[in-house]
Amino acid sequence: MSGLSVAGLVIAMMFVLMALRTPIAISMFLAGSVGYVMQTGWGPFSNFMNSMAFARFASYDLSVIPLFILMGQFATQGGISKSLFEFTAAITGRLKGGLAMAAVMASAAFGAICGSSVATAATITGVALPEMKRHGYSGRLATGTLATAGTLGILIPPSVPLVIYAILTEQNIAKLFLAATIPGVLAMLGYMLVIAVYVRVVPGHAPEVVKNPP
Repeated sequence: MSGLSVAGLVIAMMFVLMALRTPIAISMFLAGSVGYVMQTGWGPFSNFMNSMAFARFASYDLSVIPLFILMGQFATQGGISKSLFEFTAAITGRLKGGLAMAAVMASAAFGAICGSSVATAATITGVALPEMKRHGYSGRLATGTLATAGTLGILIPPSVPLVIYAILTEQNIAKLFLAATIPGVLAMLGYMLVIAVYVRVVPGHAPEVVKNPP
């Protein structure tokens, strides 16, 4: 079978697996593995998988990723996320849209602990969303703010995607962290500015003043 035919078969197999609700990563892995075996045979594929698995699991650089995740778990179970939100709410909570701004700041701070946007969004949402709803914030503003602020987790160092990118492209991890710090802070400030403007343009989505912020 020609290489073009194998490529077409691999792509078709990948889409069929995704249509069957197979996770995208597994679909790509299975389809790519079938294509590799069809092109090179089982022996070279087995050798490649063995060497790649050893190289990845023996990577010293990748050891930081589970440590970031572990640190995020410690922060979550220890109640640091709630303390972060309460601290940031004490700073901005009395402003119009202040709790939404506090959620952005708390997301940035928690992202600097765990390095994952998904973990950041899930953790801060569990803390901030009930408080925002209790104080009269609209669901649209609350959920939109938390979903957007969660993206700061992969930008503000330490960042798991930045570590993976640095390893794949053979870049210096420390320099990438330094390069991402200022954009991360600017993104946080930009989100807060958008919230401040939005609650004035569309005033019904946030209360005028939160008298007793969390």
